[in-house]
Amino acid sequence: MSDFLIRRDDLRETRWVPADLPALPDGAARLKVDKFALTANNVTYATFGEQMKYWDFFPAADPADGRVPVWGFATVVESKVEHLKEGERFYGYLPISEHFDVQPVNVGKHGFLDGAAHRQGLAPIYNTYINTAGDPSYDAALEDQQMLFRPLFTTGWMIDDCLMETGDPVPETVVISSASSKTAMALAHCLKIRGGVDTIALTSPGNVAFLKKTGLYARVQTYDDADDLHTRGLTAFVDFLGRPTLTADIHNALKDRLVRSLIIGATDWEGDRSPIALPDPQPEFFFVPTYAAERAATLGGAEINRRLGAALKSFYAASKSFVTPKHAKGAKAITKAWDQTVDAKVSPSEGLILSI
Repeated sequence: MSDFLIRRDDLRETRWVPADLPALPDGAARLKVDKFALTANNVTYATFGEQMKYWDFFPAADPADGRVPVWGFATVVESKVEHLKEGERFYGYLPISEHFDVQPVNVGKHGFLDGAAHRQGLAPIYNTYINTAGDPSYDAALEDQQMLFRPLFTTGWMIDDCLMETGDPVPETVVISSASSKTAMALAHCLKIRGGVDTIALTSPGNVAFLKKTGLYARVQTYDDADDLHTRGLTAFVDFLGRPTLTADIHNALKDRLVRSLIIGATDWEGDRSPIALPDPQPEFFFVPTYAAERAATLGGAEINRRLGAALKSFYAASKSFVTPKHAKGAKAITKAWDQTVDAKVSPSEGLILSI
């Protein structure tokens, strides 16, 4: 049994170590990791691991190491929990490990929450495990798409909701950096379905043709053209890149047209993120769990799930035309996939699906 460890202060330093699997106590369950997706989003988890407590979900024995969370499927192989049976399969937040233990609470037909002490105070959205047998949005034929896009699509959908449903004023144009990232494409899909809003993709030259082919964006521009940006009406900037110099170019180019500036991630995780003085509006860090909790208090969880579920299914189908799952198995393949993802060498037209 083994765990994939990442050096917290050097994301390129990784190793596999034997896992310690003690006897399972009462009230706990052990799950075997079946498969998971690896995307730039996981590098963001590692980049903000300390700040946003992503390292806290699956602690490593040495605090200098981290176990980065991924999204995927796992099967119960041992259970000492009432109503949780061996062989049941769940979708949720996993470590890159052969096995992991949970302490399920609120067990029901739809799934459970991990009530482990070290996960108290962490965002419930990450502590939820969904039983495939009780998940109305589950489709066995779309498992790859679910792993690649469900968490990322949720982020994109929440950004769309924040800008267009609760924003004041509502933008007429949305500029999106790192536009080939899967979360960015999910946001663009939501805005396209909504209609009545222009989307402008900002990307590197090598991704221009790919993004034009997806049909998700009204216009595609390179980062070099950002300081000469022309938009229609009130504009929002959604930043997945995390490069302050680009943010400054956008703010200075748009001036009074810019009404919102949201920071989502940092696909340019090695870049200089030293803050730069900007004209208003000042950038806001968008944290999905906080916004989701606020909207659930307003709309109710059932209504959010209904809206999100309908949009999610449409995106699963649409994504097949521009992202092809790529499967790999084994420790060496996972290490290589991590290195390629850290170095941004995975084609945006591919989605990595991995298993140990």
